[in-house]
Amino acid sequence: MIRKSSLALALALLGSTMAHAQTETAASTTASRAFTVTGNVPVICAGGALTGGDSTFALGVLVNTTTGLLRTDLAAPNKVLSGAFCSALSTISIAATRMTAQNVTAPAPSGFSTGVDFTATASGWTTTPASVNTAASTNPEATQSRATPFTGDITVGLSNFATTGGSTLRPVADTSYLGSVTVTLTAAN
Repeated sequence: MIRKSSLALALALLGSTMAHAQTETAASTTASRAFTVTGNVPVICAGGALTGGDSTFALGVLVNTTTGLLRTDLAAPNKVLSGAFCSALSTISIAATRMTAQNVTAPAPSGFSTGVDFTATASGWTTTPASVNTAASTNPEATQSRATPFTGDITVGLSNFATTGGSTLRPVADTSYLGSVTVTLTAAN
């Protein structure tokens, strides 16, 4: 009987080993792992490409050659920054400096001025264009905010030209009156 028990025990062990081997084989034919994929997008703002010529607002002769007063019809074609974008909420700011005579170093004599003021605007980025007037002591509209990422064109234009000091003053003769306009896109932190 001992032999029968030993044989039964051996068969039971063999069966158990085979079942375990089959379970291991079945478990090892399929295995999976989950992997995490990560990345990030940095905050990026780009001012776009200038289209339609160069970056100079060329106004030509600033005065009426009969009266010597600032021309009332001064105009220059707008400049377009195409494809500007910010990948986060952002602000657009515009800054400008009045046009001033570059070769006249002495103060302007009575009845004359060495400056021409203007309004510069940057539109298309926000509902209200960013604008600055070089004659104003404050320019609260110079910075406008946008609550979403955006891509689009920014149109920069000039208007409202005026002789610094008043419309009855005549700009002094100078071959170069120079001012500037700067448009800045800034992503919010």
